[in-house]
Amino acid sequence: MAAAAAVAADERSRGRRAALSFAAIAVLLGLPLWWKTTETYRAALPYGDIAALGRLPVAVSVSVVFLPGSVPADLPRRLPYGDVREERVPVSCKSPAVCTARPPRALLMDLSSSEADAALHALQDSPPGSLTVYVVPEASSLLPQGVNVYVGKHRSALVRAGQGLAILHARLQQLLQVVSLTASSIAAALSDRVPDGQLGPDAWRHLKSSLGYEITFSLLNPDPKSHDVDWDIEGAVNHYVQPVLDKLSLVANFSVDSQILYYAVLGVTPRFDKESSSFILSAHSLPHVINPVEARLGSSAASLYPVLNFLLYVPERSHSPLYIQDKDGAPVATNAFHSPRWGGIMIYNVEVPASPQTSLPLHVDVDMLRVMEVFLAQLRLLFGISREELPPEFLVESPGNEGLADWELDRLLWAHALENIATVSTTLTSLAQLLDQISNIVIKDDVASEVYRAVAAAQDAVAELAEGHLHSAFQASKEAVTSSERAFFDPSLLHLLYFPDDQKFAIYIPLFLPMAVPILLSLAKMLREARQNKKEPTKMD
Repeated sequence: MAAAAAVAADERSRGRRAALSFAAIAVLLGLPLWWKTTETYRAALPYGDIAALGRLPVAVSVSVVFLPGSVPADLPRRLPYGDVREERVPVSCKSPAVCTARPPRALLMDLSSSEADAALHALQDSPPGSLTVYVVPEASSLLPQGVNVYVGKHRSALVRAGQGLAILHARLQQLLQVVSLTASSIAAALSDRVPDGQLGPDAWRHLKSSLGYEITFSLLNPDPKSHDVDWDIEGAVNHYVQPVLDKLSLVANFSVDSQILYYAVLGVTPRFDKESSSFILSAHSLPHVINPVEARLGSSAASLYPVLNFLLYVPERSHSPLYIQDKDGAPVATNAFHSPRWGGIMIYNVEVPASPQTSLPLHVDVDMLRVMEVFLAQLRLLFGISREELPPEFLVESPGNEGLADWELDRLLWAHALENIATVSTTLTSLAQLLDQISNIVIKDDVASEVYRAVAAAQDAVAELAEGHLHSAFQASKEAVTSSERAFFDPSLLHLLYFPDDQKFAIYIPLFLPMAVPILLSLAKMLREARQNKKEPTKMD
């Protein structure tokens, strides 16, 4: 009996040691090994630097050059001197954008009137974003009679001195509102972050900043049996459009294509006007024109970049001539209209032959000069390069065949640089919030490197904007947008995005439960036996 009891006690002791060993191995070795091999790898991200991208200081450099006899008598300081004017544009309550117009130095140069006039064209090598204003005497003959401010097509302007510093200051302020970065242009560039009440009606008309744009010219001939339309689109693009795109190449990459669509109608039945014996498209019916036509274009289906559509519509013979009326019922001079962020449509009427026995189809040669004037004006509107209403004493030089002046290009670069930085800030902030809320998303090293690269490029762009270096700031902002989009749309971020916790339990419970139940039961049995041993009295011989 004693031997059997000793053998049983030895077996129980051996079982307790085995259970404790398995439990120790599972807790001390198994759980850490499982935790390490199944943990979600998350590379570190610069959350603090991302949050600091909200402030956008912008410096616009303006040099004021006084010609002999133009220095106001009430000038408060001796030349040369510097001055700074700051204007704060509220973007949101947390991240205001600051626009600083900084006239760094006013220089007195001994220039004659002819030399000053030649200097307007010699400033082509001036850095982008800069502006030089030449103050000429009030009686100077450089400016035509009745003109107080002349704006060249480069980065320079002529301003009459006026009869005192107050008049000169007012003219300079008006000039900067025309040619330089203003609060309204900043608000339009940051329209997604500006309160709606502070935006003008044209803020939503401009194209969003993009690395590239596709331009499609389409000829719509709904009645090919009556009209044989011929348009020299290749020659027109090379002669009229390409110089403009060459100048805009600093902003983005452009691709141009063309197409001819037969039997493509507008989808809206025009109204016949008996007084003019013509057909009318009213202003309220124009929005219904685009959708039926857009379904036939097919250009935006496979495009990676925004598509700008410019349509030339030749009305069918049964609806000719066709004219567009504005909201007041007056005919539109260009017989065209544009849709914000989409493109424009021009109606090209064909002269009805005098003889009713003219053979059909009637051959039509499109006047591409008249058409391209309209399309280029619409292109300027889409990019926000349209000029505001100027004071009567202003004279602005025509940009010529290039389509836009250097200072207009600078304003576009300013706006796109600001919009790119704001886009990077929004994209990285959204990514950081997503990764913070969902802890089981894997953050690979290549994703983290793209985030760091985007933050560094955005910081460089902000620093360059603060110094007034427009070109380098814009290039840095484009790099920041590219890196931030690569990080945000990386496929690895989506693997565990829709992997809820209940699926984890469904996977791991069948794996660990069969192993854990025997260990837990053994440990429970050991605890019960230990409690019973404490309750039993100790036998004394």
